[in-house]
Amino acid sequence: MVKIMIIEDDFSIAKLISENLAKWQMDSYITKDFDNIIEQFKDYQPDLVLLDINLPVYDGYYWNQEIRKISKLPIIIISSRNSNMDQIMAMNMGADDFVEKPFSVDILVAKINALLRRTYDFSKSSSDTIEHNGLKLNLSSGTVEIGDEKIDLSKNEYKLLQRLLKDQGKIVTREQLLNFMWDDERFVDDNTLTVNINRLRGKIEKFGLKNYIVTKVGQGYIIP
Repeated sequence: MVKIMIIEDDFSIAKLISENLAKWQMDSYITKDFDNIIEQFKDYQPDLVLLDINLPVYDGYYWNQEIRKISKLPIIIISSRNSNMDQIMAMNMGADDFVEKPFSVDILVAKINALLRRTYDFSKSSSDTIEHNGLKLNLSSGTVEIGDEKIDLSKNEYKLLQRLLKDQGKIVTREQLLNFMWDDERFVDDNTLTVNINRLRGKIEKFGLKNYIVTKVGQGYIIP
């Protein structure tokens, strides 16, 4: 599971971010001790850090530099300090993105997902498997696992999951899926695709992965 460290002294904001990350199957750790951030960082070993600038003891610029001494993981600065100089300083000190307060949590999560995709290869762990957010699809054996549990999928459900995972992070249109699934989609009821998507989504959600396949109305489907 992806791990996000939230270094933010406004606990209402930190909690709001944490709750929304949980909806995307991401674990999060909210810093409460601002004297020993590096120790917490080493203990938690996050995949990404959300870092406020205005903090007790030392500011975010200081902690950004301290983290950069030991790690190249992605850092997103979140701050009400919105001058060009603040953003330039953040980037020059090694931050990867800057989000100005007040912000949309949905946009923040989208930025987190985009940065994680650019930084890590969550889609493929080897030539025979595709892994993403706790789900593993084995191309050689044709099996799908979530944790230690195997999911029983039909041939069409497996093919749909494979296609969506290979384009993880991108919208796959209904037309593209119909062309991929059936040799001549002219003879396939459009509702057949919807039924297969809903069955696949239901089986995945049964094992705790909510919103794994997202419907983009009028566009298609995406595994974010």
